[in-house]
Amino acid sequence: MILVEQHTGSKVTEQSVEMVERKGAGHPDQICDSVMEAISVALSQAYLKEFGTILHHNIDKGLLAAGRVQKGFGGGEVLEPMELTIGDRATFSYQGKNIPVEQIAQKAARDWFRQHLRGVDPERHLRLRFKLAPGSQELTDIFARPGAVRGANDTSAAVGYFPLSPTEQAVLALERELNSGAFKERFPETGEDVKVMGLRFRDELDLTVAMPLLAGRIGSEAAYFARKELIRAEMYRFMAERGGFGRVTLHFNTLDQQGRGLGGVYLSLLGTSAEDGDSGQVGRGNRVNGLIPIGRPIGTEAAAGKNPMSHVGKIYNILAHRLAREICHKVEGVTGAYVLLLSQIGDPVDRPLMANAQLMLARGRQLAEVVDRVEDLLQRELSHIGSFCLSLARGEYPVS
Repeated sequence: MILVEQHTGSKVTEQSVEMVERKGAGHPDQICDSVMEAISVALSQAYLKEFGTILHHNIDKGLLAAGRVQKGFGGGEVLEPMELTIGDRATFSYQGKNIPVEQIAQKAARDWFRQHLRGVDPERHLRLRFKLAPGSQELTDIFARPGAVRGANDTSAAVGYFPLSPTEQAVLALERELNSGAFKERFPETGEDVKVMGLRFRDELDLTVAMPLLAGRIGSEAAYFARKELIRAEMYRFMAERGGFGRVTLHFNTLDQQGRGLGGVYLSLLGTSAEDGDSGQVGRGNRVNGLIPIGRPIGTEAAAGKNPMSHVGKIYNILAHRLAREICHKVEGVTGAYVLLLSQIGDPVDRPLMANAQLMLARGRQLAEVVDRVEDLLQRELSHIGSFCLSLARGEYPVS
């Protein structure tokens, strides 16, 4: 069923208070989401290459247990590596052929660490623990049933929205800047474990940023605070170029306290707090649009690592945001949209039990003027869900 209606609530930009969070690549929760998704993509491609189809798997359970390090100004050493548990279900054999699931998963995990965390040597600093098993007969059978479109493996709801508010855009942009290649070239002493929390109060934006400095590049407490001030100034410069707020206040590593030596600074040996300070878990990172938006409707499903062909916890979460964006871009008179999707287990994923679009309209526009175009767009996008699922299997849409 498709239902298009006018959104009756207030816009997030009209509310006095807005809170938005973003976790960067080196945050332990974000590591879990990103690695599990990398494994799902690698398995999907291996299944396609060997059998011409994507087989049942859900690599959406993961726990990154923090290791132990000894660190100080000028460097340190890893005493105990981080341990990443990779869990849930996968297909280990098909049509009489065995599939090296653990080898594929191990390579994908270690490759992700090499590509995204400069300070981590995945051979020395990371231990992998596998708790993968074959899936249940009923869920596995979904992949053997005839039809171009798979049945949903769960009864699940998802929501997406567009456009991002100025606060959401600012938080997202700042974290991406801090973890960009260009920024790391200018400030190589910064780690990847970035967290940005944004608070908008009326037209003023308050940003709190946590980002460690690398012990091997900071020789003293004085050097730490000198570099910290340069980095803070660069953040202010970046935000000033964006504009859009009456005032921007920026707080950086607020637990720091001069005169306390190692106890008063945020140093990291490897660039992530998972080295010794914080563990991570799948589903606690960013939503599929890259943010944790307090005050927006958000789904509870962890999209990362779920199979891209039948698991609506992934498909519908990403599709809902895509549909909201397409509506705003392609239907004149629509200034904002929320899209809610609900599956029923076993039904084809291109036929949700409910697809609800809630629209915000430009002044003077009426729902009757746009409802047919929005319904047609939803029908068209759902009819192409097979190719959309294959794009998910190639990793073309980020999940956090």
